[in-house]
Amino acid sequence: METKKTPSADLNKKSTLFLAIGLLISLSLTFIAFEWRVYEKGELMDLGMAMTDFDDLIEIPPTEQPPPKAPPLQQPEIVPIPDDEEIDETIEINLDVDITEDTEVENLVFDAEPEAEVADEIFLFVEENAKFPGGWGEWGKFLNKNFQYPRQAVKMGIEGTVHLSFVVDANGVISDIVVTRGIGGGCDEEAIRVLQSSPKWSPGKQRGVAVKSRMAIQIKFGLK
Repeated sequence: METKKTPSADLNKKSTLFLAIGLLISLSLTFIAFEWRVYEKGELMDLGMAMTDFDDLIEIPPTEQPPPKAPPLQQPEIVPIPDDEEIDETIEINLDVDITEDTEVENLVFDAEPEAEVADEIFLFVEENAKFPGGWGEWGKFLNKNFQYPRQAVKMGIEGTVHLSFVVDANGVISDIVVTRGIGGGCDEEAIRVLQSSPKWSPGKQRGVAVKSRMAIQIKFGLK
């Protein structure tokens, strides 16, 4: 007949506790072995018997330097200046112009001042803005006729508004086109292409004179 142990006598239940106690004891012994220090005993030095010679020190009095002597004062030398001498000589001035009361003087003619060159200035604000020939209605017709929706934008479903800035010179020629806000997908390039292909615009005017001005327009891209 097999003998059975009582639950209180079963040591396997407390194996984890015994393992933790063993690890703790081994770690403690290892730590004590590394931290244990041994000091050698030697002769002690008696610091109370040190010889002091402070009484033999000689007090050195502070040296006093006399203040530097001031340089001797020099009196300014007075030099007499003679009075202004009178000049008896007569200065003659000969002019080679014979003018009498009956002499007629011709009218003086002055050369006209050269006109100041007007700098090629770009006006941001003008009294009369530049515009497309025929007005904005014709500009819309021009866009519908020449505009091509980019294939990439159609595939990606891109819609939006492209903001353009450009310069119209005094002759109506467009230049310096810049995309200030784009939407990508080839729409920015298509907006620049259409604007470049447009005919000459009516230039902006300042005080009735055609000037070079900067314009800003928006081209809207929409899928139906």
